[in-house]
Amino acid sequence: MARPDKRKDIVRAALQIIADQGFHGAPMAMIAERAGVAAGTIYCYFESKDILIKELYREVEGKLLEALREGYQTERPIRERFLHLGVGLLKYWTAHPLDFKYMEQFHNSPYGAALRRGRFAKEFHDDDLLYMELFEQGVSQQVIKDLPDIVLFALSFGPLITLARDNILGFIQLNDALIEKTVAACWDGIKR
Repeated sequence: MARPDKRKDIVRAALQIIADQGFHGAPMAMIAERAGVAAGTIYCYFESKDILIKELYREVEGKLLEALREGYQTERPIRERFLHLGVGLLKYWTAHPLDFKYMEQFHNSPYGAALRRGRFAKEFHDDDLLYMELFEQGVSQQVIKDLPDIVLFALSFGPLITLARDNILGFIQLNDALIEKTVAACWDGIKR
């Protein structure tokens, strides 16, 4: 019996293997075996491993952004929107540790460096980057410190990334109250 969505199986297998073993520890043959497809089948959906890696990132980021957009209201005060995004990030990552681990792999690779460089240099406009818009509005309204976006991002989300990693590793167990207090502390770091 043929499975209806081999692409989905390939993506899931790639996510699992890359999250645990990194890009170099995830040969296409291993991904195919985990997905239960022939190695050549992957190439029917993805021209190369590079394309698979980038497409997988787009899908993972898309799911995260969809979760963050839920209940996000652009007319709300900047602080409320910031708290919404930060709490949403930590809750999503604690609920989806494989997605977090994949994003960590991606962002700490040449793929992620190129993407982040383009975003921070504003070489292209990305409507999905809610935080960039939030930072620009906050600085212009003098609610957020006038610092480069990359510094605001590091002060805002760097601690959240560390906590998500530590939660996955079992060093800390995050709950709603701790998540909210942590995000509020990140806000305190960037507010004027």
